[in-house]
Amino acid sequence: MRIDILTLFPDMFTGVFGNSILKRAVDKQLLELHTHDIRSYTTDKHHKADDYPFGGGAGMVMMIEPIAKCIEQLKSERDYDAIYLMAPDGVTFNQHKANEMSMLNNIILLCGHYKGVDERVRELYITEDISIGDYVLSGGELAAMVITDALARIIPGVIGDSTSALSDSFQDGLLSAPVYTRPADFRGHRVPDVLLSGNDKMISEWKLEQQLLRTKLRRPDLLNEQ
Repeated sequence: MRIDILTLFPDMFTGVFGNSILKRAVDKQLLELHTHDIRSYTTDKHHKADDYPFGGGAGMVMMIEPIAKCIEQLKSERDYDAIYLMAPDGVTFNQHKANEMSMLNNIILLCGHYKGVDERVRELYITEDISIGDYVLSGGELAAMVITDALARIIPGVIGDSTSALSDSFQDGLLSAPVYTRPADFRGHRVPDVLLSGNDKMISEWKLEQQLLRTKLRRPDLLNEQ
């Protein structure tokens, strides 16, 4: 899978992409990550990529020209399955959406900033707007990082234990069951006996019971969606 990220602040991605699962995915050549500085595509001598909104109002708006040039340059080099805009008014990103997007080969993530992007960017280039929650960030860079990480971990071969990602919260519409590790007894607080029993059937039943209970208590809305 290849992900191209269009941003005004490419340096923000250096630490995130150079560590942990994302670095492992790139090193294994299972994922290609490329950041593109939108300012590099502007003809302004000061590399300006925003301007005042027509009609007045607070804030600045990302200009269409440098974004268009960047997208058109990338599209001239390869085909893209989708171009996503990181925006607070987009479709809410969830595990189902992550699974869907992970099946694509080449995608572009455009990071919005300031008051937003010129609406013509949406009209001409964007496949879908995506939001990671009902709140506003300073820019779409953090959202792009979240989405990239979520996609990477479900690409086959990225995580050492191929079943790990499949047991994550939300994969089956439920939250994950509680997990424990050594020591079995910490200051009188013991791991549930069933997990130490070695009985796979009993353990599976206990985990499902705990998933349902935890989901009912913490995210009952997930049960209503099923």
